[in-house]
Amino acid sequence: MSATGTTETAAAPAVTDLTDKQLRILGYLREHADSRTYFKSRLIAEELDMSAKEVGANMPPICEGEFDLDVEKWGYSSGTTWMVTA
Repeated sequence: MSATGTTETAAAPAVTDLTDKQLRILGYLREHADSRTYFKSRLIAEELDMSAKEVGANMPPICEGEFDLDVEKWGYSSGTTWMVTA
């Protein structure tokens, strides 16, 4: 609780709050979201010259942010899959 008696909530990340890697991932998802819905971390990583672990570690701010895409962790079968909708 703040001094005024209200509960403060953390704001969703804005594009300006994202790291370079997160911006690259978001850009990749935006570029391909019209033609696909599901993205594997491993395949994103290959396209962006990262490891799947790097992609997974950088996805939470994208999932939690208020962007033009909705990104949700969808499954974990031979790697993490993300569901992306515009």
